[in-house]
Amino acid sequence: MDPNDFISHLPDDILHHIISLLPFKSAVRTSFLSTHWKHLWKEALLDSVHDVITIEAAITAIRSFVDDFDTRHRPRNKWGLIFELGHGRGSLVASISSNSSLKLNFSAGKQEFPMPFDLFLKLNLAPANRLSRRYMFDWLLEENHPSQREQPPSNTMRVKSLHLISVSHLSNMAVSSLVPNLPFLRSLTIAKCNGLQSLQIKEAKGLRKLVVLDCPHLQSLSFEGSSLKSFRYRGNLVSFRFRGKCNCFPLIRFCECGLLLDDAMIDIRQGALTQWTWDFEIETPFSRGLRKGNHCDCANKYKCFNSILRSIKDVQSLTMCRWFYETTMCKKLPFLSRCPEYYLSVLELWWIDCSMERESINALLCFLKLCPNLKRLNITLDPKCYNLPSTGKFSTSVIVPDKLDDLKVVKIEGFANEEKENFMARRLIPLFGENNPVIISKPNGKCLKHLVKMAKLEKKGKYPYKFKMVENVDENFPDHVHINI
Repeated sequence: MDPNDFISHLPDDILHHIISLLPFKSAVRTSFLSTHWKHLWKEALLDSVHDVITIEAAITAIRSFVDDFDTRHRPRNKWGLIFELGHGRGSLVASISSNSSLKLNFSAGKQEFPMPFDLFLKLNLAPANRLSRRYMFDWLLEENHPSQREQPPSNTMRVKSLHLISVSHLSNMAVSSLVPNLPFLRSLTIAKCNGLQSLQIKEAKGLRKLVVLDCPHLQSLSFEGSSLKSFRYRGNLVSFRFRGKCNCFPLIRFCECGLLLDDAMIDIRQGALTQWTWDFEIETPFSRGLRKGNHCDCANKYKCFNSILRSIKDVQSLTMCRWFYETTMCKKLPFLSRCPEYYLSVLELWWIDCSMERESINALLCFLKLCPNLKRLNITLDPKCYNLPSTGKFSTSVIVPDKLDDLKVVKIEGFANEEKENFMARRLIPLFGENNPVIISKPNGKCLKHLVKMAKLEKKGKYPYKFKMVENVDENFPDHVHINI
């Protein structure tokens, strides 16, 4: 320990009391201070349970804890439970935060060969807004009018966000039994589940946000719901099947049902599986089959451009890998760039690639032709990103890049040296048109560099812009919303 760190030298009982006075999120962040602080927040805010020997019993105890959780008269240090299951089954940490979020972290230690398993979650959600026009004709569609849900007292916990971490073949069935008992769930996060091969989410009528991160063995993901607005995914490109359900009458022309995403993170820099699909569909009770839009004439029906474009058309915050764009979307670009009805609504874009050679930059500039309202652009070079060699078909499309009138800032990171940064800046400056270009570079360290125009050139004909170190630039130009997930 640092001898001047007088607080860390205090007895743990006093540190527990200090932590108990903090807001929940701040208390959890103390785990990053040092090794000594890593588990102090758990000891201070969570109760240890030693008489539970099965995961099923632990889930039952968690359900009782949530049902009895009083948001008004809660003891200060009662934020969750810790179960030490023993016999090689690791531990389970269940915690509730003040924003109605339930986090279940199943830790079974490092498994060299995790057992494969499937996770099936059948949600039982109350509609997000029963009085909205989305549900105004529900009573005509239901043969048996179900009674209204019994509302819990206002001071009891309504779990709106669920985080499932490190679910394994030992806990998947118990998790499946818990989820239907959270009727007010609006956000679901599934992360670091080694061995998970198939994820199915059904009857997610009110779910607004789905996040799936770092499940290395995942092969397929299936979702069925009617209100999803945010989808964030990081991992291999797998078989996606999203089915939106619309219960509106045909006379409602502009309903809000289905899969009208406004936030999409498709971070698939790890590459694709041999077999993958991307199916986004909308099902209505008044039409036979599914409402799919136009047919696709792709050589491979599973790599369907129309389905991908429909799923991201209204997205405002988007993450995209260059190789995925070239594989799926670029085939119809010359036609689409001339048709405003195919333009995207993207306001902030995070573009990921393994290199920024000339044709890779051309691919980016071609994609930007579909984003006329773009305000912020983040570009990340990751040498570990899947490397699909550029097809070299973009040169004639970007002789003169389109000007983006609303573009405020471009942030680049991962470039090896200043020469490559300058080469990238030369290609990006025309996007700003007559506006002053704001291009920020973030090298491997934490220091930021800002592209500035030189008042006096060192040599005649020399490039008039140069990157210089700056301070506090991030306060005015924050990173893309997906970068720190």
